[in-house]
Amino acid sequence: MGPALHIRREENGLHVVTPLLPLGTSGAEAIDAQRFLLKNFLKERKIHSFLAWYYTPMALEYTSDVKPELVIYDCMDELSAFQGAPPQLVELERELFRRADLVFVGGQSLYHVKRKQHANVHCFPSSIDRAHFVVAREGLANPTDQRLIPHPRIGFFGVLDERLDTALLAAVAEQNPQWSLILLGPVVKIRPEQLPRLPNIHYLGQKQYGDLPAYLSNWDVAMLPFANNASTRFISPTKTPEYLAAGKRVVSTPIQDVIEPYGRLGLVDIAATPKEFSTAIESALTSTDDESWLDRVDQMLSHISWDKTFAGMWHEVTRLLGRSSEYAAGYTTVKEIASV
Repeated sequence: MGPALHIRREENGLHVVTPLLPLGTSGAEAIDAQRFLLKNFLKERKIHSFLAWYYTPMALEYTSDVKPELVIYDCMDELSAFQGAPPQLVELERELFRRADLVFVGGQSLYHVKRKQHANVHCFPSSIDRAHFVVAREGLANPTDQRLIPHPRIGFFGVLDERLDTALLAAVAEQNPQWSLILLGPVVKIRPEQLPRLPNIHYLGQKQYGDLPAYLSNWDVAMLPFANNASTRFISPTKTPEYLAAGKRVVSTPIQDVIEPYGRLGLVDIAATPKEFSTAIESALTSTDDESWLDRVDQMLSHISWDKTFAGMWHEVTRLLGRSSEYAAGYTTVKEIASV
């Protein structure tokens, strides 16, 4: 069976188009196949006016000859700093900056870097579906695989990769055997044996997005145990406001986009060393000003809903198109063109 497209239509009318490539396809063959599949898809669907919305410069390898009316680069991370980043990524990003009409970035740290590389960069920090996570405040049923883990539970969800401070995690667990540290998420780019293994550290694997509120609801404190390295320098963790929406106190290592604004506003405790991290968790476990703190959390979160973020992004798109929002909303958007 040769290369093909799998097309799935969501209830809201969105079409998700995924390339299916034969096992053993080489890198060069994959690029050629995806270029062919994309061009054929646009031709068959008679899509002539469209926007190309990129999340990764790597997609330029098979989309360089498409002709969208607008090129948007949604830059969520400094991808070249990640472990295992392709060597051609830096040059492809330069090319994408040359082609892009509009650049979005997901945090203030990244904005300060990328605004020097393009004339039309806009910062839209991580936003959330608040309604999805706020239900965790209601005391949801504890998932089966977490039910027997004793309190207090200190939790994290996300990809377990080179951004995780494994030394800090091990030290906190060792210094506080009465706590249960729970981590949800797949292990990526590091070997599972690199993760600390102590009796009170529990790795529960990857979970569905819809299940996260139930896990959060049954934690006592949420944590962001990120390492201080090149891959975390510009991150703006979406899980920060997600934890807060769930009504959980948060302890984080000194990630710049967590310090500002969450740390400055007193919504997240910042701690650099294992001792500081443990002290901050202990303080969170014994806090008594929950009502006042939650009021300040909710005031902050009222400004970062996905609806408001999308409205701001779409305003910039339609401004460049020179058309009204209503007219431009009828455009086909080839979003995440890397997977079309």
